[in-house]
Amino acid sequence: MYIGAPAFGARQAAGNSLEDLAEVVTYAHTYGVQVLVTLNTLLHDDEYAQAVALAHALYKIGVDALIVQDLHLLDFDLPPIRLHASTQCDNRTPEHVAQLRDMGFKRAVLARELSIDEIRAIHQAVPDIELEAFVHGALCVSYSGRCYISEVLANRSANRGACAQFCRMAYDLLDANGDEVLDEQGQPIHQRYLLSLQDLDRSAWLQELIDAGVTTFKIEGRLKDADYVTNITAYYREKLDAFCHQHSVISRSFTPNPSKTFHRGATDYFLHGRTRPMANWNTPKSTGEYIGEVLEARGNTLRVHLQEGVTLHNGDGLLMANGEWANGESTGFSVNGVEGNIVKINKALTNHQSPITNPIPLYRNNDVEFTKNLHSERRIPVDIVFRETENGFELSYRSSFIFHHSFFIYPKEPAKNEAKALETIRTQLSKLGDTPYVAREITIESKPYFIPISILNEWRRQIINRQS
Repeated sequence: MYIGAPAFGARQAAGNSLEDLAEVVTYAHTYGVQVLVTLNTLLHDDEYAQAVALAHALYKIGVDALIVQDLHLLDFDLPPIRLHASTQCDNRTPEHVAQLRDMGFKRAVLARELSIDEIRAIHQAVPDIELEAFVHGALCVSYSGRCYISEVLANRSANRGACAQFCRMAYDLLDANGDEVLDEQGQPIHQRYLLSLQDLDRSAWLQELIDAGVTTFKIEGRLKDADYVTNITAYYREKLDAFCHQHSVISRSFTPNPSKTFHRGATDYFLHGRTRPMANWNTPKSTGEYIGEVLEARGNTLRVHLQEGVTLHNGDGLLMANGEWANGESTGFSVNGVEGNIVKINKALTNHQSPITNPIPLYRNNDVEFTKNLHSERRIPVDIVFRETENGFELSYRSSFIFHHSFFIYPKEPAKNEAKALETIRTQLSKLGDTPYVAREITIESKPYFIPISILNEWRRQIINRQS
């Protein structure tokens, strides 16, 4: 997982305190998850000392790697921590990635704009560096690290984590004479979101990316909420489990679906050449899932035709991709009631009273029932070994990520009921409750001795609660 530090991350509003990061590291390492911290802005001369001190503090709390943009940072006394070259370094060519490797970087986060052939060529030319590729999330209309519009127009540098997101604003499209250009329907392209790209979704091409040399998939998710993270990571976990062995047991109360949380539409971008559509001119906001069409709109009432299987609930968020009906803009509202094909909404469409001549696409960008049931639990299978020793017993819990064990001096009192004694040992040592673990295989290499349940429980707690 990647996460922002207290400072110098590419999202100024997504920083986290060292205390919180220390807790994140402990929690993540329990599940065998690495914590990669973004230190990926360009720095002013008077900031390097603070950035270096921060790097040492992050190393001290157990962070696994730093994601870096400013290459001058490497000229200072950094801790012996892994370095990953941020996509802000504009990692597009084999020559540049080879240079990063020679500078000591262990991984390069590739530019989103690369095709599968370009990714493969980088891997073939520089096979001894890990390649990380974005597979999901927001897209910038310019090359990462090479967009200066925010700096020029608002004195807010994207390379300093302060992008004003001009690509999500509305524009007019004018020809050389200053006249508005018409769209395919003959309407003026006026105040449309011309630079607002749809979100990246390469979930159908994961195996191809692996074959091309990608070792790590990156989901863009900073400033997204917990529902988004839960849904999208579960979606990709299911995709990966189709061809990769996973080391944990996951239970979910939902079926992952990217369109159910923040979703601007989907594009694989330039992975297989230029594809359409890449942008959504109607809105820079979450459109959600397509659910049907609006046939008629009067005040706060819609007559709709929904797709088969779609059920609306009070509180659902809806969005009409209005096109010419609303001067190129989209209209959002929520459901207040449903009677057959009539939907009552929470606001009257007073500004859009022209007749609907063609059905208007309808999207749901907040499914309250789906969100209510978003819950995922991950448990780590552990193998338990209970072994007799000369002076007592040895107990161990082993998984792919941890090996906890201890020796206990305890008298060996033969059990009167041998079968019951062995079953008690097995049962008590496998009671892992609300811990991150679940018992997989239990091996008892001991004669059946009587050991009180309270003692077995205490031994189990001592080992399971031990920090890795």
